[in-house]
Amino acid sequence: MNETFISVDIEASGPVPGEFSMLSVGACLVYEPTQTFERVLKPTTKNFDPEALAVTGFDLDELTRNGQTPEECMRAFADWLQAVVPSGSKPVFVGLNAAFDWSFVNYYFIKFFGVNPFGFAPLDIKAMYMGVFGCAWKDTKSSLMSKALNAELQGNHNALIDAVFQAELFRLMHQKSTIQKRD
Repeated sequence: MNETFISVDIEASGPVPGEFSMLSVGACLVYEPTQTFERVLKPTTKNFDPEALAVTGFDLDELTRNGQTPEECMRAFADWLQAVVPSGSKPVFVGLNAAFDWSFVNYYFIKFFGVNPFGFAPLDIKAMYMGVFGCAWKDTKSSLMSKALNAELQGNHNALIDAVFQAELFRLMHQKSTIQKRD
């Protein structure tokens, strides 16, 4: 089965799904980053971590009024995946600190859509970078990876912009690892 790599990033009101809300989700095809998906969501709870919420720049009251319901968002995300992932290919969730982002996306897909089209396992860019380059975990910060890989983009805590940035890091790392294998 072929695989289609999808870079996904989320912004949340706190550290865990269920207790806190996914506030936005952004995604793009890793190898066609102009193919994108982005939504902002109504919060599912009023709980928030002040630091986490400050990083997002979102206002929970504004999102309550104007965000998309989680049900609408996850259906639209699933529809987008179906439209951009070729028949016979499996979507692979790619994230930077994938455990965090995937935990929210998985929770929201299961709770509000019934199934997670990505399945049960994400691909983590930080772990892949550590494995490919043999570095320490402390060296897997996005800023350090970006510098080492000569990335042109950077993240800014906007889910779509971060997803596109992560896609660039993944492509550059994959390219370098492929070249290293040939040498």
